[in-house]
Amino acid sequence: MPKHYAPVSGLELPRFAGIRTFARLPYVRELDGVDVAVVGVPFDTGVTYRVGARFGPAAVREMSAMLRSYHPALDVDVYEVLSVVDYGDLPVVPGYIEDSYAAIERGLQPILERNVVPFVIGGDHSITLAELRAVAARYGPVGFVQFDSHTDTWDEYWGKKYTHGTPFRRAVEEGLIDTRRAIQIGMRGSLYGPADLDQSRELGFEVWTADDMRRTGLGAVIEAVRRRVGRGPVFVSFDIDFLDPVYAPGTGTPEVGGFTTREAQELLRGLVGVDIVAVDLVEVLPAHDVSGVTALAAANLLFELLAVLAFNRRSAGVD
Repeated sequence: MPKHYAPVSGLELPRFAGIRTFARLPYVRELDGVDVAVVGVPFDTGVTYRVGARFGPAAVREMSAMLRSYHPALDVDVYEVLSVVDYGDLPVVPGYIEDSYAAIERGLQPILERNVVPFVIGGDHSITLAELRAVAARYGPVGFVQFDSHTDTWDEYWGKKYTHGTPFRRAVEEGLIDTRRAIQIGMRGSLYGPADLDQSRELGFEVWTADDMRRTGLGAVIEAVRRRVGRGPVFVSFDIDFLDPVYAPGTGTPEVGGFTTREAQELLRGLVGVDIVAVDLVEVLPAHDVSGVTALAAANLLFELLAVLAFNRRSAGVD
């Protein structure tokens, strides 16, 4: 009988004690009986402004200690349904993005081969390209939901094709994303020009700006996401700068006019029924975080996605 992995209870060991893993889950590298593996990818030299998200995985783990197991809104005990481990960090090569991509892809391969869902904590958004390469190798081109204030579909920065502003153009060029099932939501902030948004649409993405979302309401956005991704495997990527800097000051390229943590929770809960095969949450930068509020938000948003996955598994009757 495979072992079922769950966190240490705060009633057994105080939450301020023990080695910091995500949500106090066991640190395990064996994947027998595992449904979800939380994975750190501490790489941040794809950024174009503030560096420091390499420390994001550690910060999110630190602030996840208060997470419990039951999700009242979805009425699901996450760890009764899912066997979840903290898989530790993947190796990266600081300063060398293509070498790091290769290492990330290799590191995710055994997780995906076992049908385990990776929940990746970044790191900057450049790492998602490597994750998509690994996921597409397992599932083929996937549906894609991106929560972000930036499209990250620029062609290059200073003549360089690989940065945290270019991963999704590269992903489309490499055939990793099924753009018929891809949507970007939350775009806002000043731009170089209208082409900054048009380039995503030309690549095939459905794009919702923050202004669009405010005008139509979150319910309509959720319906649009579900309609867009339809059936089939989906990758969910959450850049913490989707949140307003009031709620997520610790990030590399903050943009005002963003969303609250409560709004983000509502949007993520709207993914119930979506076939999520991989998740990442990126761009947490602890050096600019105030009292750990950004890392706390990130930990809780990952828990929302774990709850959605648990709800889906329970509804489908999957053990």
